[in-house]
Amino acid sequence: MTAVEQDPGATDPERRPILDLSADEANSLLLQQESYCRLDLPPYFQFEPLLTRVDAELRGTDLSSLTENPRTHDHVNHVILDNKDGRHAWRRTELIHPALYVSLVKCLTQDNAWQAIRARFAQFAGRSRIRCLSLPVQSLTEEKNKAAQVSHWWREIEQRSIELALDYEYLVHTDVTDCYGAIYTHSISWALHGKDEAKKCRQSSNLLGNTIDRHIQDMHHGQTNGIPQGSVLMDLIAEMVLGYADLELAQIIERNGVSDYFILRYRDDYRVFVNNPEEGERILKAITEVMMGLGLKLNTAKTGTSGHVIRESIKADKLAWMNRTQGRRNLQKHLLIIHSHAMDFPNAGSVIVALGDYNKRLSRAQSIPTPLPLISIVTDIAFRNPRAYPICAAVLSRLLRSLESDELRKEIVGSIVRRFARIPNTGYLELWIQRISRGFDPEREFDEPLCRLAQGGGNSLIWNSNWITSKDLRSCIEVPSVFDDATAEGLDPVIPQEEASLFLLGGDRYL
Repeated sequence: MTAVEQDPGATDPERRPILDLSADEANSLLLQQESYCRLDLPPYFQFEPLLTRVDAELRGTDLSSLTENPRTHDHVNHVILDNKDGRHAWRRTELIHPALYVSLVKCLTQDNAWQAIRARFAQFAGRSRIRCLSLPVQSLTEEKNKAAQVSHWWREIEQRSIELALDYEYLVHTDVTDCYGAIYTHSISWALHGKDEAKKCRQSSNLLGNTIDRHIQDMHHGQTNGIPQGSVLMDLIAEMVLGYADLELAQIIERNGVSDYFILRYRDDYRVFVNNPEEGERILKAITEVMMGLGLKLNTAKTGTSGHVIRESIKADKLAWMNRTQGRRNLQKHLLIIHSHAMDFPNAGSVIVALGDYNKRLSRAQSIPTPLPLISIVTDIAFRNPRAYPICAAVLSRLLRSLESDELRKEIVGSIVRRFARIPNTGYLELWIQRISRGFDPEREFDEPLCRLAQGGGNSLIWNSNWITSKDLRSCIEVPSVFDDATAEGLDPVIPQEEASLFLLGGDRYL
């Protein structure tokens, strides 16, 4: 049996794909905190109780009967910005309005709708040489669902790619530019029902694809370009469009007479394995055609062909980190190695894992004789690595604790805040700097609305609910309840590893 013929669908004892769940199980998964917001936030922000209240209020009731037209209102969703490079690149994560989020989850997880979604995804998966490996998963262990998703990527993408080197000589790699931000909302209905059926029933309120489309437009002033990024729900909806693209792609490849190939897709990232580079180019052209038909385009900067399949199967940052970790000595030299790696591979997963290991080392240290240089280095790492904000905050909190006085700790927190004030779009960073400052400089104020909520600003605008006409539904959406005082009061100023680290069991197995 060749690597291509091996069946990856055997039961996995550690995780379960969302499409293996019943409608009720999928509903429960999508209403969890982790599913609603994929950002790692301080634990005193708790959205799940609010979602549960809204779910109970909407049970047996259509949201439209309790509201006006939400798309005529501003700030329906809450946007958290984070800077990607310490300069002008930034990304937005959206906390979807709870009423719209719960309503959409409810629509997708009705028994008939959920069975139709599962059946459609089964059609997408019917093309055995194009394999999607990015469907949301539920963890069956102590790991978070997000960690289970990453470990799923490691096993099914990286390890599978290495195995495919037995059968293929070339690897063509490409991905889609700004995929979530460019998805045409009408294409969701095309994906679920076929383009002809979707266009024929464009005005039908009974078509599931139209219901999803309508909800997303309601979040964005009626815009038809882009879906919110930052939730498992939207990951699933993006997979509908990308699964439809797989179906279209397989048909074009078949018409072109190419049969010696294999494709692994993780979200909008494509790995095309071939033995003839010319056939790889033909497949790449086919992917371009499919994406153009959906209003998407490929990222030319990340598109290329390599004859070194194993080397290209492993991320460059991981290879570099494995070569760098030899001979680390004292705390500062160890941290400088991580700093150098983070500058070469900003936002890489290996940076987060390396910082997690460093934080463990700090926790075992009997003393930290020179913490100020270490604080400066970690701050610089965070400056350019927003994915590492939570673990950088944990390291900084531990280093701040080692300073000799409360006055010095407060002074250094001020220096950290001023350093980050130089860059725009740092709402996500503010959430974690506030988590640090609560223990060492509790009077410091921040601008991000969630931070103001944690500062006691009960009237802080998170979502605009003026379009909701039902008093009962509006009373369910109590913004102050998102901040849990008891959890906040019980937190240690030093951020524990499990609060900031993705992998509760350690991330070194992915390096």
